[in-house]
Amino acid sequence: MNDRELIINLSVLMQRPTGVSTYAMNLLPHLKPLSPTLLVSEAIESYNCYQIPAGLTPEQGAIGHLKRLTWTQLQLGIIYQKLKGKLLFSPIPEAPLGAGCRFAVMVHDLIPLRFPEKKSPLLPYFRYYVPQVLAQATQIICNSQATAKDITEFYQIPLDKILPVPLAYDSKNFKFLDLPTGNYFLYVGRSAPYKNLPRLIAAFARIKEKDYQLWLAGTPDRRYTPGLRAFVEELGLTDKVKFLDYVPYSKLPVLMNRAIGLVFPSLWEGFGIPVLEAMACGTPVITSNISSLPEITGDAAILVDPYNVGEITAAMETVVGEAGVRSDLSRASLARASQFSWTKTGLATRELLRLLMDNC
Repeated sequence: MNDRELIINLSVLMQRPTGVSTYAMNLLPHLKPLSPTLLVSEAIESYNCYQIPAGLTPEQGAIGHLKRLTWTQLQLGIIYQKLKGKLLFSPIPEAPLGAGCRFAVMVHDLIPLRFPEKKSPLLPYFRYYVPQVLAQATQIICNSQATAKDITEFYQIPLDKILPVPLAYDSKNFKFLDLPTGNYFLYVGRSAPYKNLPRLIAAFARIKEKDYQLWLAGTPDRRYTPGLRAFVEELGLTDKVKFLDYVPYSKLPVLMNRAIGLVFPSLWEGFGIPVLEAMACGTPVITSNISSLPEITGDAAILVDPYNVGEITAAMETVVGEAGVRSDLSRASLARASQFSWTKTGLATRELLRLLMDNC
């Protein structure tokens, strides 16, 4: 295999890594034996790289998305032919349509279809563009059985074209640190409506033990964060609920280790990496009993109905009030997290891509 046969499209890589970027960068070391050519705006050391335009990521907002989609359709197919590619792999469901490319793509979730927002540009993207990409794809990878089921339900794609490959966490950073436990529950993630933060805040407000706080870590969203702040003020919780903004990756492990528990009552997740990261730290986890989240946690978390505020409150009070439960959850979380690794994810992905290359 020469170094031009596999092409990996990394146009979506961001400076502040979140889910997709984290996935792509952790996958790369395990795909290196395939000698891929990376399409990147900034070269990555020790890889064969082909420079593409910068500014094509979600960090540039809607303009970044539009530029990336335009580049994908008008330029990516030309690059594929120029590099004599045999297979294009993308960590998101994007590829040039009708350009004669063989490609495999990763689907992380179909949340914009489950929770449609009328003015969101993601809605037409998932309704009209993504299904064409998946129909033309040689292979579809996804991150959970829940996402595989969504792909078949929303797009009528046959299951034999879809391979669920669970994600993982950075075991060098996220691990048990034996730090004193703080007095705060932690949430890590976006503030979009499907993340269910109003119910989380309402549930926290009902806790009888008043010595605890709720810390919300994530980049503010001007569409939703002001409303959440107003809700906190309305409940008289401004001294109890902290908005932490984006927390640098290097600081997350300590933040998770010291939390009395991670509360992640999302209404739907394709995977939910923060849950796995918290479990790897031995932090008790409270999360939803739907979508992919039970696939991740198994029996190592308290699962709640995310629509039931009372259930979320009761779970938080259990974590606060029962030291034995906390200890059991911590041990179970560490054991469960150990079953996931980027090596497993990477090797499974590599073998699939190698098989697709061999069957050209």
